[in-house]
Amino acid sequence: MIAPRADRGFAFSREQFQQMVDDTLAEAVRLGASDAGVEVSEGVGLSVSVRKGELENVERNRDKSLGVGVYIGQRRGNASTSDFSPAAIRQTVRAAYDIARFTAEDPAAGLPDADDLATPEEAARDLDLFHPWHIDADEALVIARRCEAAALATSPRITNSEGAGVSAQQAHFWAGNTRGFRGGFASSRHHVSVAPIASRGRDMQRDAWFSSMRDASELAAPEAVGRYAAERALARLAARRVATGVVPVLFEAPLAAGLLGAYVQAVSGGALYRKASFLLDSLGRQVLAAHVDIDEDPHERKGKGSAPFDDEGVHTRARRVVDAGVVQSYFLSSYSARKLGLHTNGHAGGAQNLHMTSRLTQPGDDLDAMLRKLGRGLFVTELMGQGVNGVTGDYSRGAAGYWVESGRIVHPVHEVTIAGNLRDMFADIAAIGADTYTQGSRTVGSVLVARMKLAGA
Repeated sequence: MIAPRADRGFAFSREQFQQMVDDTLAEAVRLGASDAGVEVSEGVGLSVSVRKGELENVERNRDKSLGVGVYIGQRRGNASTSDFSPAAIRQTVRAAYDIARFTAEDPAAGLPDADDLATPEEAARDLDLFHPWHIDADEALVIARRCEAAALATSPRITNSEGAGVSAQQAHFWAGNTRGFRGGFASSRHHVSVAPIASRGRDMQRDAWFSSMRDASELAAPEAVGRYAAERALARLAARRVATGVVPVLFEAPLAAGLLGAYVQAVSGGALYRKASFLLDSLGRQVLAAHVDIDEDPHERKGKGSAPFDDEGVHTRARRVVDAGVVQSYFLSSYSARKLGLHTNGHAGGAQNLHMTSRLTQPGDDLDAMLRKLGRGLFVTELMGQGVNGVTGDYSRGAAGYWVESGRIVHPVHEVTIAGNLRDMFADIAAIGADTYTQGSRTVGSVLVARMKLAGA
C-alpha cells in the first residue's frame, strides 16, 4: 500500500499520524482510562465548476481531524480537534475523559474484543484505493468545459445548463486503540458531472450524468458524459402524466441501488436495536424474492466501499448477506451487536461493496430485455422526495421516466407518484437486469417490481 507523504499532496505523513495516535492513547491511559480509541485524518481536494462555458467556482479544501473515544469501564466520552499541536491533543483527551467520568454506564459500550480486531497483516491489505489526481484548477476547468460543451453541442434543443464540474479528492487516516489495533490507508475519489437543460417551446427538461472513480484514468471521457446527459434530457421532452392504477415498475439501475440501500438500512444494527425497522427479527427469514441474492466483498480492488477493517478496526470479510431471498446476517458494529445480543461482523461505518443479483438473470438481459419483461408499465429514471418510512416500510416517491407498451418506450412521463410498501416490493421483485451499475458501494442492474400503485392523471 502506498504510504501518504507530503509530496503526494498531504501536509502530514503516515509516520506523523502514527506518532499522534500512540501519543494520544498514552495520554488517555495516563489519565486513567481503561480503554481508548483514536483516529487522525486529513483530506485534500480541488473542485471546479463552470456554467455555459464560464468559470463559476474554484474551491480547494484541506481538512484535518483527530477524534478520541475514552472509556472508564463502560462509560464513554468522545472529543475531537482540528488542532494537531501536542497541547491541543492533550486538552482533547482530557475533554473526552471528563465526559466519560460524568456519563452513565452503558452495558453495550466498549471497544471490540481483541479477537475481532484486524491483525497487522489484515490491516495492511492493499486494496488499491489511492490514486491521487495531480490536476490544477486550469486543467480541471478545461475538462469541465469539454464536458458541458459536448452536452450543448448534442442538439440545438440543449439550450441551457446548470453547469459542469470536476472534483479531485484524496484522504488518509491512521487509527488505533488500547487493545493493540493499528491501521490506516489512503484513498481517492474523483468525478466529472454535468446537468444540461433541453427545451422545446415552453417545455423544459433537465437531466444529469456523472462519472466517479478512484482512479482518474478510469473516468469516462468528459465528452461522453456530456453527450449522455444531453440525450437523457432530450428524451424527457414532451413528458406527460399517465392514468392512476396498479402497474409493474422498472427501476433504472442507478435508482435500484436506492432499493438496496433501503434494505441495508432496515437490517442495520442501529435501526434494529432501536426497533425502528420494518424488518425486525428477520434473521433466517425470507424477505426478498426467492431468486434474489446479495453478496458483499469488502476487499474488492478499487471498490468504493472497500476496506480491510471497519471504523472500529474489526476485520472485514466477504460474505453472502441474502441467500435465495433469506436474510443470512445483519450489518453490525460492536455496539449494536451487543445491544442485540449478537456478535459484530465488521460493519461499524456501514456496508461494503454490495452486489444484488438474481438467479434468473441471463447474460442478455440488458435494458431492452428488461423493458420487454416490463411489458406494460412505468420505467422510472428519476425519483423525488424522501417518502420512505424505515419503521413501517411505506414507500411513496414522486417519479419521472417513461411509459412502456408491449415492451417499448412510447413517451416520457412526469408528475406521477409511485407507492407501495418495501416489504411487498422486495417480495415482488420479478427480475434484475444484467445492466449493472455501481452507485457508491452498491452494484445492481435495473430492478422490476411486479406491482406498485401509480398516482397520475
